[in-house]
Amino acid sequence: MKPTVLVVDDDARFRAMLTRAFETRGWEVTAVASGEEALEAARRESPEHALVDLRMPGMSGLELVDQLLAIDAATHVVLLTGYGSIATAVEAVRRGAVDYLTKPAEIDDILRAFQKKAGEAVEPPESVPSLARAEWEHINRVLTDCDGNISQAARLLGLHRRTLQRKLSKYPVSR
Repeated sequence: MKPTVLVVDDDARFRAMLTRAFETRGWEVTAVASGEEALEAARRESPEHALVDLRMPGMSGLELVDQLLAIDAATHVVLLTGYGSIATAVEAVRRGAVDYLTKPAEIDDILRAFQKKAGEAVEPPESVPSLARAEWEHINRVLTDCDGNISQAARLLGLHRRTLQRKLSKYPVSR
């Protein structure tokens, strides 16, 4: 039997990329764009695993974690977000998610997260992005959300516009 996964993300391209990645590794995938669709699919199929985006229109990923586990407490839920924070990670795990990953997550990281059990010791990753890289990616996510408006992104980030432009011009070392 193939392992089953429910992929819930409102970004169609990212959802399609994850679907292909799982399918090439022999998984049976159900991919949906919203929390409401995810609940319908979970009731029909009761997937072993669920990969849930935190920020979606309508129901949030945290609310969806609660409801997916109410349908089937054995589902391994991993929360995925482009806006990672310690508070949200703690809340996700408190609600029953087995892990919390930030976008862009590698498929191998997602598969490792699904293998975790509550309270299980975790091996540290072989490498992590540098702090400069993480900052640069966060700045670019905010800038994308602002449709490229540097002034608006600078206000949201609490930076002067010129400081933001300088930070954007420096591409950090990837790892």
